[in-house]
Amino acid sequence: MAFPLSSAIISHKISFNVSIAPSTRRSSLKPTHFIFCFNGKDPERSGRCRVHCLPKNNNLKELKDQHGTLTNSYISTSGNTNKLQSLIAVILVFVQISSPLPLVGWDVLPISPANAVLYSPDTKVPRTGELALRRAIPAYTNMKTIQDSLEEILYLLRIPQRKPYGTMEGNVKKALKIATDEKDSILASIPTDLREKGSTLYASLIDGKNGLQALLACIKDKDPDKVSVGLASSLDTIAELELLQAPGLSFLLPEQYNRYPRLTGRGIVELTIEKGDGSTFSPEAGGEPRKTAKIQVVIDGYSAPLTAGNFAKLVIDEAYNGAKLRSTDQAVLSDNGPDKSNGYSVPLEIKPSGQFEPLYRTKLDVQDGELPTLPLSVYGAVAMAHSEVNEEYSSPYQFFFYLYDKRNAGLGGLSFDEGEFSVFGYATAGRDILSQIKTGDVIRSAKLIEGQDRLVLPDEK
Repeated sequence: MAFPLSSAIISHKISFNVSIAPSTRRSSLKPTHFIFCFNGKDPERSGRCRVHCLPKNNNLKELKDQHGTLTNSYISTSGNTNKLQSLIAVILVFVQISSPLPLVGWDVLPISPANAVLYSPDTKVPRTGELALRRAIPAYTNMKTIQDSLEEILYLLRIPQRKPYGTMEGNVKKALKIATDEKDSILASIPTDLREKGSTLYASLIDGKNGLQALLACIKDKDPDKVSVGLASSLDTIAELELLQAPGLSFLLPEQYNRYPRLTGRGIVELTIEKGDGSTFSPEAGGEPRKTAKIQVVIDGYSAPLTAGNFAKLVIDEAYNGAKLRSTDQAVLSDNGPDKSNGYSVPLEIKPSGQFEPLYRTKLDVQDGELPTLPLSVYGAVAMAHSEVNEEYSSPYQFFFYLYDKRNAGLGGLSFDEGEFSVFGYATAGRDILSQIKTGDVIRSAKLIEGQDRLVLPDEK
């Protein structure tokens, strides 16, 4: 008899001394050896545990030679078959408790599979729209290396009490060395007509008021507040340089999607929201209550060119002017639109993190480790709703703001809807307004205030 166990990584060495006295006057069985073999190295038998029943006088060396590196546990027992089965069950329970092993092949047990998002709480998913957008820029390796080195300090600053300033200093010095050694390469990667602006930004990054040299001084002073301010400024400058390096898409769209509008870079949309019941929004600092409030959304064509392009076209066509909003605990949604023919039914478009181009009509398997470049698990994420006809496509018109709340998220802080919607941007200004929007409020106007030169419209013919 054999009980399959998965144990491909850990080998176990367990010894049991058990004896069972016969409970009846029937002739007892001959003493028997039970040998538990846990194998983690033989690729043909990897992840298997076998229980061998042998007469007492069998030569154990033969079994050892058969299994090579197996670790054996011996149990000598006698008794009836029922006692024996109970003993084996007790031993296996002990093994599972003392050295947990994932059981394989025990389909007879009435255990349903777990569907939770199994992700470490330490997963470095961007928690702000600004951070997600910065990571989504398809910049050159040297700038990304500088960015990664500085972004690590963001996590180091969260450590309470004794912060690792020595590690922070090493990260800034690494960034400074790359920026200095590769100055010519960094500036050469910027288009000629933008190079003067790039040179100014580069000088600011190195020696500016809130540049890397100033950041290094703040770290040496061990002032976390100044470090945080200087770090944010340096990362903003890096993002501006990276945007200069990436003036367009770094990949070709599939030919069948060339009939859709597309955004070949970044754009900014400004939405003016008005209360539907005549009430007001909370006042800004030192101001008066407002009848209208503005939200700015950065839309990202680098990661979602079709979805962002369709949204931008709808905005310039004034399709959202007068649209009503609906509020739920998790999102603020626009209505379905008075004329659904205004927009394009764009295929679901999600760019996996670390990949070169988006996937189309395919959701990500977050439980298997896939994460999008533009995550939904950010307060103020902007995405298109699913098509009413086919979830492999997005709605041609209806979009929503996602009101991420970690308390309602899965393990690791990921939304249970992560990887299932076409996220194409984030609210970067006016995020505080989102929680004040109620069902019945109205988009008074929507304007594309930046990025119209990057919007490519299809030939209507």
